[in-house]
Amino acid sequence: MLFPFPRGYRDCELHSWQILTSCDNKLGLQNINGMSTRQASVHAKWIIGQVIGTKMKKTAKVRVTRLVLDPYLLKYYNKRKTYFAHDPLEQCTIGDVVLLKALPEKRSKHVNHELAEIVYKVGQVVDPLTGKRVAGTQYLEPLTESTEDTEVSLKEKLEQLNITASTTPPSAS
Repeated sequence: MLFPFPRGYRDCELHSWQILTSCDNKLGLQNINGMSTRQASVHAKWIIGQVIGTKMKKTAKVRVTRLVLDPYLLKYYNKRKTYFAHDPLEQCTIGDVVLLKALPEKRSKHVNHELAEIVYKVGQVVDPLTGKRVAGTQYLEPLTESTEDTEVSLKEKLEQLNITASTTPPSAS
């Protein structure tokens, strides 16, 4: 059976199964055994964001911030979007920076991603120069392995500067 289309729309005639297939493709549907099913569509496969909620069971609420260009002002603005991610071990806490991976199909109504990795755990700040953990301005780990090495190195530095460490103050003559 042929279905004619108006001349302005299409210059050809399609069979009924061709019409269904072309309509399904436009709507993002997949035709399996003559039945149309909806495919899960996720724009980004990998997303990095900050955890803002963990009150749901095995689910983390993650806020992702992107920079979007305003075409009129030619200025970038922050655009925030919230995602729900499956966290099977409930290992992330509020404030963690996490990496999310898109699931091939939706896990539930709102969950489209799963937690792939915790990039930065909240409260574990690392100094970029030394690679050591810090809390404020104090290092949590010693910078050198032993205190004897630091005493020797301090004495060497003092000798280079021609400063002697004496217990008696110099007398004024």
